Amino acid sequence: MADKILHTMLGGMRPQVQHRGEIIVIGLGRFGSSLASTLIEMGHEVLGIDFDEGRVQQHAELLTHVVQADTTSEKTLRQLGVGDAVTAVVAIGADIEASVLTTGALVDIGVPNIWAKALTQSHGRILQRVGAHHVVFPEAEMGSRVARLVTGALIEYFALDDDFVLIETQVPRNLAGKKLGDTDLRAHYKVTVVCIKPEGQAFTYAESATVLGEHDLIVVAGHRGDIERFADIET
Repeated sequence: MADKILHTMLGGMRPQVQHRGEIIVIGLGRFGSSLASTLIEMGHEVLGIDFDEGRVQQHAELLTHVVQADTTSEKTLRQLGVGDAVTAVVAIGADIEASVLTTGALVDIGVPNIWAKALTQSHGRILQRVGAHHVVFPEAEMGSRVARLVTGALIEYFALDDDFVLIETQVPRNLAGKKLGDTDLRAHYKVTVVCIKPEGQAFTYAESATVLGEHDLIVVAGHRGDIERFADIET
């Protein structure tokens, strides 16, 4: 889930943000830690901030800089140079008050690209009202994704936005042995096979002449309702 948010945060939305300097990650719990570590792997500099000394020590050698601080204080954020950052992520966990106050402080010091993690819809609305530019619901999104994986034949499920998704699944039995161009999936299900992984081989582009093998994997794109109808085909 952190990877998906990073894709959106660093280029998946327009207008694209031109990043410079450190990206600020406030709250180094499971979500914040994963997000910060992935940013480092992507080559970004990260300033991690947490109120808990143990978490700060844990990340001391993992991130560019790590600081123990109370981020609800505008003065503290200014002293840390957070006001010079382009992007800050408020990844604070269960302390909703600290999450909201920190977001408000970031707004007050003029950070232009603020992302905030929300636990509930009401929490998200408050974050938006105090000025967060983007609000994410990682636990809810992950729960929705996993539900679709454990209740069906899907191997992977990835939502590009609220209504357009990608799935990875095994070729349905009634399509096995057919050329992709003969299945007429666009007409019947309004979905598109993006690529295919023949049994024992790597993924490759799907073409109209591609023959769908019984044990092949396919990646399919489409609107949520159409994808869910397609996923109900017996595999």
